[in-house]
Amino acid sequence: MLNMLLNYAKKPDLYSPSTSNFWDDEHISKGMLEAHLNPSWDAASRNHEFIDKSVSWISTIAPPSQYMQLLDLGCGPGLYAERLNKAGYSVEGIDFSKRSIEYARQQSIINRNKIEYHYRNYLNIDFTEKYDLVTLIYCDYAVLSFSDRQMLIKRINQSLKCGGKFIFDVFTHNRRESERQVWNYFVSGGFFSAEPHIHLDAIYQYDDDDKTELNQNIIITKEEVHCYNIWNHYFNKEQLELEICGAGFTEYELYSDVSGSDYSENGEELCVVAIK
Repeated sequence: MLNMLLNYAKKPDLYSPSTSNFWDDEHISKGMLEAHLNPSWDAASRNHEFIDKSVSWISTIAPPSQYMQLLDLGCGPGLYAERLNKAGYSVEGIDFSKRSIEYARQQSIINRNKIEYHYRNYLNIDFTEKYDLVTLIYCDYAVLSFSDRQMLIKRINQSLKCGGKFIFDVFTHNRRESERQVWNYFVSGGFFSAEPHIHLDAIYQYDDDDKTELNQNIIITKEEVHCYNIWNHYFNKEQLELEICGAGFTEYELYSDVSGSDYSENGEELCVVAIK
């Protein structure tokens, strides 16, 4: 185990994969769902007051009377999907967390709506002119590599009808963190493991063309070592313009967040409404 830990102490190669499944880990996915459902946290989802404000804004710039068919990518437990459905949209949701999708389906049954939830990787979508509106909210776009972003945004464009809109948000360079390596001991367990464990938490910056950032989490229990590599990217409007236009979108609008706040170069977030 010592050799393994010494290896983890080094800065990993760009896009080195995690050693364990993050999204469907039994313990982690439970904590993620709890974070989603906490109304005041800006953790797995934004706080619920902001989500309400966001759905109201989306309904204004893309009213369901004109943009009825909506696809919510990275829908989690359906916090946006439920609200968007109540606002009048016909909603489908896709997410790669089995626990979140199961919760969303249960809520759909309880609330007697017709939201369709799919447990799958949204990178594999393959629709043609099916939707009026596609959303990808809470900066999920930024975790993807450049090649995956290119593939996804082109498939989203393909999935939209003429005049359809793609709404997504990213973090800006103002949010970038400094490199660090810290460790903590969780005697009673924590987010990454229910067992007592050491958590090695690192931020690494890379000088590739995409200016990639890695948040690496190494979890050491009595019996096992797990490594979770979470990749991220930061954007300005020029970078996003290249990716949006390169995917075939004809125009776009910029905001500071997914509630329609006016765009500012000094903000930590950037919301795009791309129009096909």
